[in-house]
Amino acid sequence: MKSQLQISTDPNLLDIPLIHRFLSEESTWAKNIPLATVQTAISHSLCFGGYIDGQQVAFARVISDYATFAYLVDVFVLPEYRDHGYSKALMASILAHPQLQGLRRFILATSTAHRLYARYGFDSPAKPETYMERYFPKCYHQTP
Repeated sequence: MKSQLQISTDPNLLDIPLIHRFLSEESTWAKNIPLATVQTAISHSLCFGGYIDGQQVAFARVISDYATFAYLVDVFVLPEYRDHGYSKALMASILAHPQLQGLRRFILATSTAHRLYARYGFDSPAKPETYMERYFPKCYHQTP
């Protein structure tokens, strides 16, 4: 029997060392990210922590102006807690958050979880030719 996932946006509950370890060591998108960068990103985002018996097992953060635009990033469930519906609970909580209602655009980037996000209305950009980016995928890697 799976435990109930408790979701909170209270920044005081976040396990920053756990979040940093996952992002810097296990994620495919933020390898080697410095702790100070994670701390700054968290302090400027609406963060969602997922907890089982008080222990953090999931995380996501949203960057937003709370009026027109939001960007969902750094979504993860620890490997040993996957396949219990926790990512779906996390997504439902994010999309139901009162500060994230009525937005014109809510975006994310994923290389592996298209099916998860599609069930919540995310799709490929309607006009991908209108998007541009500056992308530095190795910015956290130190050169020898």
